[in-house]
Amino acid sequence: MVFMSMQLLSEYLEYLEVEKGLSENTIDAYRRDLTAFIERCDIRSAKRTDINSFIRHLRETGRAPSSVTRKIASLRGFFNWLCANEYCKTNPALTLEQPKLPKRLPKVMTRQEIDTILNQDTDAYHRVILELLYGCGLRVSELVNLKTNNINLAGRYLRCTGKGSKERIVPLGSKALAALNDYMSTANGTLLINATRQEIYTFIRAQGEKINKHISPHTLRHSFATHLLENGADLRVVQELLGHSDVSTTQLYTHISKKRLKEVYFKVNS
Repeated sequence: MVFMSMQLLSEYLEYLEVEKGLSENTIDAYRRDLTAFIERCDIRSAKRTDINSFIRHLRETGRAPSSVTRKIASLRGFFNWLCANEYCKTNPALTLEQPKLPKRLPKVMTRQEIDTILNQDTDAYHRVILELLYGCGLRVSELVNLKTNNINLAGRYLRCTGKGSKERIVPLGSKALAALNDYMSTANGTLLINATRQEIYTFIRAQGEKINKHISPHTLRHSFATHLLENGADLRVVQELLGHSDVSTTQLYTHISKKRLKEVYFKVNS
């Protein structure tokens, strides 16, 4: 039973990769979520009570609300696909509600904290990593997949492929451009980010220790967006630069800017 369910899961994951163009990391998340359910229940005979029991188990074992929500979304998508392909006669997840999570504001850095990190002495390779994460707002996956032909130094822009295999153009600011020129001049005109995602996370975490702050590569991306908006950038422009398909995702950064404005005001006027 489990073997057959895992075969169906393999088919579904292949569909997500080929037809939907989802990233490897997203597909791995689906695999983990759905395998956890398959280990408890045969997919083809699953009932709503089985799903409810699974969700209850997740909550009782202390899973974070965001983790439970993601697993519910994974189950809904999988059962929709199973029914569409006639592997299941009924859809036990059809009326499964997606719980609403409170929106959490992303953690961002101040300009002073960014300057402390960017102005330190570091080699050309690590400077490129810092400048592309902050100066261009790239995701880690976008950074490690950059190739030399994605960079146009003369035109001062780069092309990157984001979520859903969507390509976008990102301008290169003067500091990012200088960092790329310096690094590529010592690397025979090529760009090669030969680090894993985990290595980059470890490197950025070490930079955060220098300012006594826990940060990740995404913190630099969040800071990039927030600082643009604080300096008057148009919301739609920031949306394009980040590669967000929905402007409501980008609007979250406007709340950060307002929150920071209040903090500065009351700090000065307290």
